[in-house]
Amino acid sequence: MSSTSLHQRSVVADAHNDLLMAVSARPPARWAAFFREQWLPQLQEGGVGLQVLPVFIDDQYRPEGALRQTLRMIECAHVIAEGNADRVALCLTSQDIDQALESGRIALILALESMPGLDASVELIPTAYRLGVRIASIAHFGRTPLADGSAEDATGSGLTSHGVAALREMERLGMVFDVSHLGASGVAHVLELATRPVMATHSSARALRDHHRNLTDEQLRGVAATGGVICVNFFAPFLTEDARSATLDHVLDHIEHVVDVAGIDHVGLGPDFIREVMADLTPPCCEDVEPGDLDAMAAVPGLEGPRGLPMVTEGLLGRGLPEKDVAKIIGGNLHRFLGEFLT
Repeated sequence: MSSTSLHQRSVVADAHNDLLMAVSARPPARWAAFFREQWLPQLQEGGVGLQVLPVFIDDQYRPEGALRQTLRMIECAHVIAEGNADRVALCLTSQDIDQALESGRIALILALESMPGLDASVELIPTAYRLGVRIASIAHFGRTPLADGSAEDATGSGLTSHGVAALREMERLGMVFDVSHLGASGVAHVLELATRPVMATHSSARALRDHHRNLTDEQLRGVAATGGVICVNFFAPFLTEDARSATLDHVLDHIEHVVDVAGIDHVGLGPDFIREVMADLTPPCCEDVEPGDLDAMAAVPGLEGPRGLPMVTEGLLGRGLPEKDVAKIIGGNLHRFLGEFLT
């Protein structure tokens, strides 16, 4: 089977695309049309069948406007789905996902990337769930009332009492807990406490690129042991120290490493197409996306956006991975995981 045929026949799933940032920056009357004109063609060319839509809140909205912007972006996702009902569907359950895929539509899943709009108000997590959120993390690069992000690893802190309460509430509701961006001690704390599978929506392998945003082999095995999935990040600075030299081979190296450590049933794709999103926004935005010396505009050639995803399928097949394993990596595992979780 050719790589094109396998890609077309498989469920291709992307666990992290910040396109809501770009769409919600437009006037509300343009949201549905802008998505249809700017983003839908890219998703379709990339063969994406399942797309996680994170709600990320820029520094310019924090703290006072964080909740308002969170609600605005959630509403944007609903408007996108309602205005493009023939092409996409906002999914709340595994049945919704399967129905969308069977009808040839893209299944959209809402996620919160950190919770600056909720902070310590754990009682609002059910509100987010009622609005359609099904995946959430509790930190980004810095410190939150729930936990520390990976850039604060030196603190050695785990989840706060509110963070523990958030984890328990998410488990009660059936919301997936995302460890991407969480500090090392926080990840260990979650793995110690979790009673349900957890996932990493966009994290690569620290053994190949020693950056705090990547997961160690121990963490990879820990997420897999819960029954979760690690979705590999394509962001060039997390793949190699010289981000401008990042290639498809670096992406494939990280994927194969996670497969070797976590197992073939626990690996997915979380591309994090930052360059594509930032190029579509006007400043000020994304001020904490480029902490320290990270080059936020560096990207793997051909993988600046979702239309390049067939390259990954071709590359994995070219490395001799069996077709059934490649199908799992490019979307089968995430589809199965969400199907089992979102009952």
